[in-house]
Amino acid sequence: MTESTKFWGIVPAAGVGKRMQADRPKQYLALNNSTVIEQTLTRLLQVQQLTGVVVAISQEDPYWPTLEISKNPRIYTAPGGKERADSVLSALKSIAELADENDWVLVHDAARPCITPADVENLIDQLKNHSVGGILGLASHDTLKSVNDELAIVDTVDRSTIWRALTPQMFRYGELKQALEEAAEKGWIVTDDASALELQGKQPKMITGRSDNLKITRPEDLALAQFYLEQQQ
Repeated sequence: MTESTKFWGIVPAAGVGKRMQADRPKQYLALNNSTVIEQTLTRLLQVQQLTGVVVAISQEDPYWPTLEISKNPRIYTAPGGKERADSVLSALKSIAELADENDWVLVHDAARPCITPADVENLIDQLKNHSVGGILGLASHDTLKSVNDELAIVDTVDRSTIWRALTPQMFRYGELKQALEEAAEKGWIVTDDASALELQGKQPKMITGRSDNLKITRPEDLALAQFYLEQQQ
């Protein structure tokens, strides 16, 4: 890593969050006197190493322009895509004039508002000299079952090698952009940024994160996120 290497945050936020059954995308639901996405971005902006944070927004999004945080000078916007990977790639392309191939990008889910600046800083410290990059994750403590189409259990999975993938996920700008472009060209399914690098034969590193870094996907998750935020304070 050189002195000129920058770190960029990327937040794909073009999803509609159907599972929340709400009247608006889940990133705009009320949380702790603001919204989910404002909580998330406020946490990321507390990380001084981040030069800027690029938010990928749906072009029909009426909510984003109304948020005060959208005017923050360290926040950039890019058009969101159909899938998460499309939004990340759009965000990468939007800073092509500002970012170097060897800069680091940290991709974080908009619906993970309980991320702590300390976890992000630890991820940067652990990976800034790594050859590939890596992600925050959690070792699985649950017994894991494999099931068939009828939901009958067919196997118990060895959990000792199983981790849950969290975000942020941190990779070199040029390598992540190339990996996502190739995945799009070949029609590969990319569920997170690490999987795009894995398809390139790379081995990202797993860094232990906090268990309260939950992703809001269902209505009951909002109350849990509120509880976690209060506990963190």
